[in-house]
Amino acid sequence: MKKPGCTIIGTVVAIPEKREELLKILSSFVAPTRTEPGCINYDFHCDAGDPNVFVFYENFVSQQALDKHLSMPYLQPLLDRADELLAEPVSIRYLTMLSELARP
Repeated sequence: MKKPGCTIIGTVVAIPEKREELLKILSSFVAPTRTEPGCINYDFHCDAGDPNVFVFYENFVSQQALDKHLSMPYLQPLLDRADELLAEPVSIRYLTMLSELARP
């Protein structure tokens, strides 16, 4: 498989008392995102050293596909409540993949 057109790592840090609520919201993004036509993969993680840090590893076919994803209505619960749930702003780190995308 070819390289994706857009790869990001998104990091979301919960206010400790809001962790479980945020986890529910973030978990709800996985299934619908994976059905988006521009999504190659969308993987959700929790930092092994800090349970309040959540990380998304995402590959999209293009920047336009990522932009469309970021405007999806199912992301709105996070955007609407970011001030009450997040310890810091969401961080999005853009990457350039140097290898081919791994496939089983």
